[in-house]
Amino acid sequence: MQEQLERRIAVVTGAASGLGLAIAERLAKDGAHVIAVDRDPSIENVAERLRQSGGSAEAAIVDLSVEDEIFAFAQTVTKRHGRWDILVNNAGISPKIDGKRVTTETMPMAQWHDVIAVNLTAPLILCRQALPIMRARGFGRIINISSRAGRTLVGTAGTHYSATKAGLIGMSRAIAGEGAKDGITVNCIAPGRFSTPMTEQGSPEMLAALKAAIPVGRAGRPDELGAMVSYLASDAAGFVTGAVFDINGGSFMG
Repeated sequence: MQEQLERRIAVVTGAASGLGLAIAERLAKDGAHVIAVDRDPSIENVAERLRQSGGSAEAAIVDLSVEDEIFAFAQTVTKRHGRWDILVNNAGISPKIDGKRVTTETMPMAQWHDVIAVNLTAPLILCRQALPIMRARGFGRIINISSRAGRTLVGTAGTHYSATKAGLIGMSRAIAGEGAKDGITVNCIAPGRFSTPMTEQGSPEMLAALKAAIPVGRAGRPDELGAMVSYLASDAAGFVTGAVFDINGGSFMG
């Protein structure tokens, strides 16, 4: 186990599966105490697996669409640990109708509000809770997981999802400017296509075509994203803030 993040308190949302799970695994491997957050009760099993692998972890079942739950969770973190060192806002939703992308005209407004709540408002609330504590300690690392859909057109992403992921980039830059003199860095990662249980659903032909469109010829591995997050969370990234990292195998070069 590396020690670059030893004794750091790391909150990771959406950590029950996929990219969030990979991020939690990497941070725990590198020595952080991971607070793995998800609304899926299986997050308890994730924390247990991290502990069995030699890491330090706890689980928190939180519905990030409910503001009262977010505030209660944040207060628990502060009371129990006294600090927030690393915050990774990874959780996000991209709802479909009958498995298909909704257009701007067919998107129910209730669905718009749901996506805004989870993808943009929840990260804002968590940042607001973490920032005063980070500022008082003179150290903080906030990593927001955006998307290629926040950088360019992605045909499978709805307007709500694309808008929130672009908004997350703007929000990150604004907070980066506010926290820079206090030892707080804020950065975004905009992943392209990664191999996760969700993205691997579909016909072999469709999946092959999607991967063939990526210049490196394959989808990303979740551990590759985890490594990037671990770097941005470390002391070595103290001069990196307000940046957007396009991790997509060359499918978007902005």
